[in-house]
Amino acid sequence: MIRGFHPLLAALVERWRPETHTFVLPVGEVTVTLEDVTHIFGLPIDGEPVSGWTDSSSDFVQSQSMAIFGRQPMLNRNSKSYIKLGWVRSIRDEEPLDTEESIRRYVRCQIFCLLGSTLFTDKSTAYAHAKYLPLLRNFERIHTYSWGSACLAHIYRALCRASRYDTKEMDGPLNLLFVWA
Repeated sequence: MIRGFHPLLAALVERWRPETHTFVLPVGEVTVTLEDVTHIFGLPIDGEPVSGWTDSSSDFVQSQSMAIFGRQPMLNRNSKSYIKLGWVRSIRDEEPLDTEESIRRYVRCQIFCLLGSTLFTDKSTAYAHAKYLPLLRNFERIHTYSWGSACLAHIYRALCRASRYDTKEMDGPLNLLFVWA
């Protein structure tokens, strides 16, 4: 949570209507749109969907990490399908940037960190789900995905979850929500 924004977030969640994916305000109903995502984050909204088959086995995470980062992460038994962003940042910071492959590895690390810390955050903001790794494998295709559509779907889902009476915290791209508001 961004310091000082809790009252704004609470007010928005209180006015969120999951049935229509809109905020009901005194001036009418409004919502975050694909156009907003494009303007705020500069993400593409056209292209291939951000989807795919997810394998949460440790073998999958290890092999995908090896292909993307050139190293295998230490996996926690409780969160085996999540990769610690601190580990990815340390790989990124250690890259020598002297070959084309090391530059690609650096960029993949940076993109994965952005996915986990900005676009598809969880409540801890310390981990990112391994399901995004296959999307980063083919370097030439990364830009062809509709990252903006996936980000918008993620904020809608996070708002729907947060609007439940028993929810105390919210995850998701809160920077998008705060800038939009």
